[in-house]
Amino acid sequence: MSNVASKVAVIGSGRTVCASILAKNGISVTIFESARGPGGRMSQRREIAEDGRELLFDHGAPYFSLNASSSEVQSLVNDWESRGLVAEWKAKFGSFDCGAKKFLKIEEKGVIKKYVGVPGMNSICRALCHESGVESRFGLGIGRLEWLDNDDSWSLMSLDGQELGKFKGVVASDKYVFSSRFTNVTGRPPPIDLNVVSDVAFKLKEIPVISCFALMLAFEQPLSSIPVKGFSFKNSEVLSWAYCDSSKPGRSTTTECWVLYSTPEYAERIIAQTGLQKPSSAVLTKVAEELFQEFQGTGLDISQPFFKKAHRWGSAFPASSIITREEKCVWDSKKRLAICGDFCVSPNVEGAICSGIAASSQFTEMLSSL
Repeated sequence: MSNVASKVAVIGSGRTVCASILAKNGISVTIFESARGPGGRMSQRREIAEDGRELLFDHGAPYFSLNASSSEVQSLVNDWESRGLVAEWKAKFGSFDCGAKKFLKIEEKGVIKKYVGVPGMNSICRALCHESGVESRFGLGIGRLEWLDNDDSWSLMSLDGQELGKFKGVVASDKYVFSSRFTNVTGRPPPIDLNVVSDVAFKLKEIPVISCFALMLAFEQPLSSIPVKGFSFKNSEVLSWAYCDSSKPGRSTTTECWVLYSTPEYAERIIAQTGLQKPSSAVLTKVAEELFQEFQGTGLDISQPFFKKAHRWGSAFPASSIITREEKCVWDSKKRLAICGDFCVSPNVEGAICSGIAASSQFTEMLSSL
């Protein structure tokens, strides 16, 4: 084992499922994450209101559901539930027609099981990051991955030029590592040179992405005019979804917190004006006002929030898969490189979990055949 893949780098903490499975199979794993904490799109945002109150928002993925045919994922979720890391969100959901100004459909509780991390969506990743055999390094973006033929290993370098060590295998879940969007944002070439992984390079085409803005709102009193805890918007060019974050299991009910999501079209219009660079506070303030005005324009009784802030997800949501559903991840056996993520299976949390399981299987199967 030590000669093949005893030391594997996992780029992106969204693939803690993969890291955890590898560690349980005796493989030493180091996670590199550019953000300050784990989770990626499953992260939880901590904000402080003007009066000093702490507010927590799941401003990325609001929940995840399971495909009945995915027994491996179901088994993992059952384990997480027994450990208190996840719970079923038993709430009513529906859809709202902004033209007719009325709810069109209200779904009964439990029709489709929806799970959330407890006490935040990042609880799963946070727990898995600290399991035995897993080392996590946060606030460290990867600038270069170089394959060393003579050493039969990967050499990793940070964005600021720091040597991060050599690894016998790499799991990359961040699509930036091979995407031109990395160049658009940083002005540097993507960390992985596709010429080095020519056997799988044809699969690593540009991934179409969906952008959106998330609006975090906190109210003194419950929005009692809304009969559901989550709903989609029809006939709105600005809003796509709204969720009552504080209605989830394990959340504080002291204040009512909501997260609203813009339509992709609205986000692309703003990005076309401002570019892919990090949006300024002035841009985010303008976006927050426009999204909230659309929310109030529904005709529902929406009071003024005491907290209001927007966040941009520039490329977190893939528009389609880069490979077939059966493959689940991109695997280069010669260089022991696995590319996995929701962009490999389906654009949701369950797709990311399935892909992470597949990537870990490639490494463990390779070891078992020795």
